[in-house]
Amino acid sequence: MRRRKLWLVGAVLFTLVNLGSIVIALRAGEGSHAGVHVGLTIVGAYAAWRLMRRSRAEPAALEGSGDRLEYLQESVDAIALEVERIGEAQRFDAKLRQERGEPSS
Repeated sequence: MRRRKLWLVGAVLFTLVNLGSIVIALRAGEGSHAGVHVGLTIVGAYAAWRLMRRSRAEPAALEGSGDRLEYLQESVDAIALEVERIGEAQRFDAKLRQERGEPSS
């Protein structure tokens, strides 16, 4: 989602820069140069329009993902618990090896 917002900002800036370039090219008397910027402005405006349309439609697609998000959170919690257990077992093993005078591996 964040990537899409960055693309949208980029498309809007691209469009605005080309709009300004049209004016500059026309003042310099370069009609064909201005024509290229008109085309680029149209492309940029179309890209920005498409990105805005997608970002508005995205929240509707995320409404049904509450259960999936809850399941994912439970899975992450379970993994964190298992990692903590593994760490505790390693600490216990290291403690036993130290008490016995064995080198730790």
